[in-house]
Amino acid sequence: MLTQSLRKALAELPLSDEKACLSGLLPLARLESGQKERARATARQWLPEIRQELRKSDPMERLIHRIRLDEKEGRALMALAEALPRIPDDATADRLIADKLEQGDWRRFMENYPDLVSKLAWFGLLFGKNVSSGDSWISRMGAAGLREAMRVAMHKLGNHFVLGATIEEALVRSRKKSHALERYSFDMLGEAARTRQDAERYFSQYKQAIAAVAGSPDAGNALSGPSISVKLSALHPRFEWAQHERLATELLPHLIELVEMAAEHHVGLTVDAEEADRLEAMLHVVEPVLSLPILKTYKGFGCAVQAYQKRAPAVLDWLYESARDRGIHIAVRLVKGAYWDREIKLAQERGQGGYPVYTRKEATDVSYLACARKLLGFRGVITPQFGTHNLHTLLALREMGGETKDYEVQRLHGMGAEVHSRMMEAGIPSCVYAPVGPHKELLSYLIRRLLENSANASFVNHLPDERITAEMLIKDPVEKWQEVEPKSHPGIPLPRAIFGERLNSSGLDLGVSQVTERLAGVLKAKRSVSWKACPIIDGVNVTGGKERLLLDPANRFHEIGACRDALQAEATRAMESLAKNYESWAEKPVAERCAPLEKLADRLETERDELFALLCYEAGKTLPDAISEVREAVDLCRYYAVQARKHFSAPIKLPGISGEENRLSWHARGVFVCISPWNFPLAIFLGQVAAALAAGNTVAIKPAEQTPLIAFKAISMLLECGLPPGCVALLPGNGVVGEALVAHPLTGGVAFTGSTQTARMINRVLATKDGPLAPLIAETGGINVMIADASALPEQVVDDVVTSAFRSAGQRCSAARLLCLQNTVADEVMEMLSGALCELEVGHPAHLSTDTGPVIDESALNALMVHEERLRKDAKFIGSGRRSEALRNGNFILPQAWEIPSAHWLKEEVFGPILHVVRFKGEDLGLVLKEINAMGYGLTGGLHTRIEATMREVEKHMQVGNLYINRSIIGAVVESQPFGGEGLSGTGFKAGGPNYLLRFATERSFSQNLTASGGDVRLLGLE
Repeated sequence: MLTQSLRKALAELPLSDEKACLSGLLPLARLESGQKERARATARQWLPEIRQELRKSDPMERLIHRIRLDEKEGRALMALAEALPRIPDDATADRLIADKLEQGDWRRFMENYPDLVSKLAWFGLLFGKNVSSGDSWISRMGAAGLREAMRVAMHKLGNHFVLGATIEEALVRSRKKSHALERYSFDMLGEAARTRQDAERYFSQYKQAIAAVAGSPDAGNALSGPSISVKLSALHPRFEWAQHERLATELLPHLIELVEMAAEHHVGLTVDAEEADRLEAMLHVVEPVLSLPILKTYKGFGCAVQAYQKRAPAVLDWLYESARDRGIHIAVRLVKGAYWDREIKLAQERGQGGYPVYTRKEATDVSYLACARKLLGFRGVITPQFGTHNLHTLLALREMGGETKDYEVQRLHGMGAEVHSRMMEAGIPSCVYAPVGPHKELLSYLIRRLLENSANASFVNHLPDERITAEMLIKDPVEKWQEVEPKSHPGIPLPRAIFGERLNSSGLDLGVSQVTERLAGVLKAKRSVSWKACPIIDGVNVTGGKERLLLDPANRFHEIGACRDALQAEATRAMESLAKNYESWAEKPVAERCAPLEKLADRLETERDELFALLCYEAGKTLPDAISEVREAVDLCRYYAVQARKHFSAPIKLPGISGEENRLSWHARGVFVCISPWNFPLAIFLGQVAAALAAGNTVAIKPAEQTPLIAFKAISMLLECGLPPGCVALLPGNGVVGEALVAHPLTGGVAFTGSTQTARMINRVLATKDGPLAPLIAETGGINVMIADASALPEQVVDDVVTSAFRSAGQRCSAARLLCLQNTVADEVMEMLSGALCELEVGHPAHLSTDTGPVIDESALNALMVHEERLRKDAKFIGSGRRSEALRNGNFILPQAWEIPSAHWLKEEVFGPILHVVRFKGEDLGLVLKEINAMGYGLTGGLHTRIEATMREVEKHMQVGNLYINRSIIGAVVESQPFGGEGLSGTGFKAGGPNYLLRFATERSFSQNLTASGGDVRLLGLE
């Protein structure tokens, strides 16, 4: 087990203020005045020489220094480099090339590069959209010539960053050293493993690499000879904290075997750093390795640590103490970090209390220097290795390190050679971090490098710019940090503040053991609770009478509580009471109507533990899904309060002729009936209620028959937050209760989420009942389709398909039901999908490791099993999750995928974890879109492609309410991604969007003739 102090730091440091984090590091990061002056003097001497070498460097090197990803040419080049090498068919490759060349003015790259004109590899980029103009020999080469030239160009670009396609080729190239002190660490390229087969393949590659390096003439010393870098995410398809028990039994033995093999052959082996949410999983795997007896004599095992993480100093201290206490010697590679933008995005997406990384480069640089001083102080137990291209950082290291050169600096292959050569001349070894692998595997790595090159604050970006002086380049980061205000970047608000006036809902970091252990304890303690639900009318719980038992859908033998359903007479009484209270509620100032909703949002966050348990045991929600649902409910309450103030606080003034006053105002409709589903028993439930109340309506609520406990808890909390008792009535029960509410003469409108068939029935009832015409706000299901063409990244497609189709056991309205794959990549994607399905954990949602829980009830299970039998007859099996005896007591069906004959085969929505796959030809995309539209549904759609022309075509022709590009199609974010469908999938407006609230209201216009009472004062008052 990791120490309690480290686990506490892992949990708390990401939430801490950046200024507070760095306050203790500033003394460590500072150079003494003499050291600072020597570093500056050396930099002034080196910089002109380095820039002169850059001017003489290979044209490719100079072009890469000019690429900026905030410019259209840079983005186009990145997309070509990422996608072109792996596209298997010429037609898609041609579309990609044409698409990207249209986006840039490539002639400007010709400045000062006349030698490139003669290079066939670059003619496509250099002439760009002029290729087809017909005025040169280039245009006569045609598509085939252009395609081949672009592939050569991308190969050349890849060669700049990748040392070799094989370890043998890389070893040959590595022997052409520029200096005796130059070393190499080889990294096997590739995406993280998605399948067990992927992991075994990478494991085999690592073993082959160790054997090959061991046979190199430079081998023999684990610290100074060539070494291997290992990614743990490549050794296991589920490298995440939620699967830490599997990691201990499935990944750890592989890592131990690699370490023992490396030790036997005296080859260094470093575990690479990865994303912040994998840090504790990494340390969990590394810790037992540190206790291996072989490490008593083998000094080549090491770990990489990212200085841009606030947790870096704590990790370094732990590594040092662990090595010291075991009497071993390890290496530590300190890097600044390569996933910064992703860490920012994920922290915002998850509503975390802070960022795991610093938001300013100055802060990262300070952290790096402080961590470097720590490492240099740990010499004797740790061999420090410093990965950086920054001139100031390198010179600071030289000053901190003193005369003893028992450390090394490291650079990426293809970057920083000019600076590092001077460090070697000063007697400091330099190690080249050298990727190895075929070009189709380099995309993820290449994108990170191009992003690093082009970053505005990057030293690599600034180095060739003659306008940036030596003093500017080597300014002390401690001085920079002390000058900047505010300390956190003003362009990167905290995750809770990204929506401005509305506070973002609070999330939890499930990559931290202290968080997950506490939640596991909560769920265990709540398992024995017996919850109760009953109708609530005029703020009073209506008890007495017969109750029905409620069972855990994951375990039919677990009684979780009971519900006393509403009687039809009680529904009538509730409607009459709500009608009496409607006017007083509607006339309240908007701020008073919003206050209970905002208080409820706060309380949902403070009391979320019980909600998590209810969502787990009553609705079968996994822990990540339960967290997301509570967050969405919070966001909806806050968002509709903001929207109510915007629309209902004051009338809108309208333009008109002189002498008239015109305005428009919004008003409540009366008693709204809200009928919510079981698949989002808190978020959709409260979203409907909050919108209706904020607009000034009173509300009769009929929750799903399967999930009354969650509804009862939510409405009880809302009343406790100050909502007047007569404004809501909770009426649990079956469809008979819902029918009575919809048909009631006092019903002023209905909000419904559920099946298309039920929505049609409600619509018919509303159309025939007496009284005012009542609107129906309906969000129903759909045959949600994802399309992936041959330019898409297969790993990303599979990740997003698995998330979209199988998260929440496929029981989201937006879940992917149909996947359309371009035929040239269909086999590859389906094979990967099959392997990924095998890795899904199916089980009780109370377990953190569970990916797919139960379906809601036996009726749903039986319908899915009938559909599965039809698939066995007509479709081709792709893959499924793993069977377990533990599933027999619950409503479980394995997540599964089938290839069906055609899209037409799927006639209706299948509400569960079953994915259907069809193939299509690239030229038939238009026909695919017509088939999708002909189904009549229009909820969500997805597209994976790197071709922007394809994005535009799908956006124009795919008739869906929500279209997602290169991401999953579930998890719409309130305000950012308003959710709702069209056609058979809904009536609009979209939930969580700026217009939704208006569907719960009616608009009135007011016009007054000002001249009728003495004239237009405003007009007469003009000078």
